[in-house]
Amino acid sequence: MNNEKINSESADSKGISPEEISKGDLLKNNVYNIKETTLPEGDMSEGTIKEISSAPYSTHEGMEPTKEDIQGFSPLNLNKKTVESESLSMNSGSPSLPKKKRSGTSYLVVFLALIAVILVSIAAIFYGLGFGGDLRSSDKIAVIYVQGTMLTGNVPAGLGYATSEEICEKIHSAVKDKNVKAIVLRVNSGGGSPSAAQEISIEIEKAQQQGVPVIVSMGDLAASAAYYISAPADYIFANPSTNTGSIGVIWTFENMSGFYHNEGIDYYISKSGEFKDMGGNWRGLTDEEKEYADAVVMESYDEFVIQVADGRNLSRSEVKELADGRIYTGAKAKELRLVDDFGNLYDAIDKAAELGGVQGEPRVVYMNRVSISSLLLGSESNDSTEARQFVSYFEESPYGKIIASIR
Repeated sequence: MNNEKINSESADSKGISPEEISKGDLLKNNVYNIKETTLPEGDMSEGTIKEISSAPYSTHEGMEPTKEDIQGFSPLNLNKKTVESESLSMNSGSPSLPKKKRSGTSYLVVFLALIAVILVSIAAIFYGLGFGGDLRSSDKIAVIYVQGTMLTGNVPAGLGYATSEEICEKIHSAVKDKNVKAIVLRVNSGGGSPSAAQEISIEIEKAQQQGVPVIVSMGDLAASAAYYISAPADYIFANPSTNTGSIGVIWTFENMSGFYHNEGIDYYISKSGEFKDMGGNWRGLTDEEKEYADAVVMESYDEFVIQVADGRNLSRSEVKELADGRIYTGAKAKELRLVDDFGNLYDAIDKAAELGGVQGEPRVVYMNRVSISSLLLGSESNDSTEARQFVSYFEESPYGKIIASIR
């Protein structure tokens, strides 16, 4: 390999002359060790032999260099001449190393990682839908949430209403599943429509007739119609500070006749009977209508008293003494035998397993736990436009609202 050629190429690449290249710069271009021979001062004959390092491309010992090997070196200007030889340079013209092929093991690791991610995702989805629990046991405890104002109708979950259609359907589905040994109702409601409460109560009694015990776990609030559906349960848990009771019925009417008069709005009512426009907000109730309203309320109230008396093994007179519409704390309700014990949701689940005869740890199935889809569809407020559209028949009834609820 010609040193002059190497030096020229290096100089050309940097834009400087070969004379300006120092010995140190030249050495930096070499990859392998270079063995140097220092020549004595004086003339350098063509027979001078270079001794080269043991690199793969070294000149064999005993071979004579050609004139080209020492071309470009003047004997007149040379005090010490160093002849170097390179086995391999780092020039751009060097052959590239072959690419390392990816082994089959790395592909296998990636594949197994993807499978693991998919399995974890599926497990998370199943748990979120309420299929969590101990998979070693086939016995289940179904948990059904009753949250918000209770009414009949088809209202999506997440809007702050607990519809009898949804609750009854969940109870019915749980009873159909032969592996469900008991049902826990997690109640957080201030009451609502007596009709909705009656529908849910009937479904609870059907479950009990099929041998499936029902346990109630009261949260912050389980009053009026919410207590109505709790009374027939096999066991009731509450917290000492839970608000419950409010046993009674109320029917509200709105009289806006003064407002309409001030605004100059008049109504003409054509009706087929004396009570047909009863509850219209364009006028107040007549004495006869007030009497009739009171009779309807007391009819619903008597039915409420019977429900509590039968469900809690109390006499009707005992229930009437405490059923004046007042709220009771959980502590007072336990004293009055309106609830059985203090405890949270998981205490209720344990009791359900006991009453259902479950051996070992049961699977807990959450039948209507709030999901992402219901949150996206639902609303943060009961006063939202979506909620009013679904429940306008109830909230904006022209006949007033007869409800078993705290106000």
